[in-house]
Amino acid sequence: MTDYFFQFEQDFVESLRCIPMLVRLNLDTCGVKLKLVHWNQFNSEERQSLLQLPCSTSDEIENYRQFLQDLITQKTGEPATEIAIASNPPWLDPDIIPDSVQSKAIETGLTLTQSQWRSLTPIQRFALIKLSRASHENHNFYPALQEFGLC
Repeated sequence: MTDYFFQFEQDFVESLRCIPMLVRLNLDTCGVKLKLVHWNQFNSEERQSLLQLPCSTSDEIENYRQFLQDLITQKTGEPATEIAIASNPPWLDPDIIPDSVQSKAIETGLTLTQSQWRSLTPIQRFALIKLSRASHENHNFYPALQEFGLC
């Protein structure tokens, strides 16, 4: 991954027309549902801020959530929907491969091992979880597996 992006995201990095995985991780961490229509209303500086703002500690998470909600409210007139924050998010658990990830891997002809899953960083596990969801356009799942050295 370069500073903020995975290789499989390179087709939209320059324009930031899609929400990058790092921002999506931050959204799940701070509990805000950011729609693509909201993202598309942000200018490049605002998008960069959402990439660069830290979102790890309790204070950072609250600051990120507040910055994002203020930005969405400024653009749309109302805040975004808030979502539940997982107390034990699956991307932080190196011991359990989510069924959606394993099923998607099997579709590509691979079976992930426990040691492979453990070798991934939390953001890599997050990306595979997001890319394996049935509701997600997941053409980047296999490229992500390749990038992460899993095939």
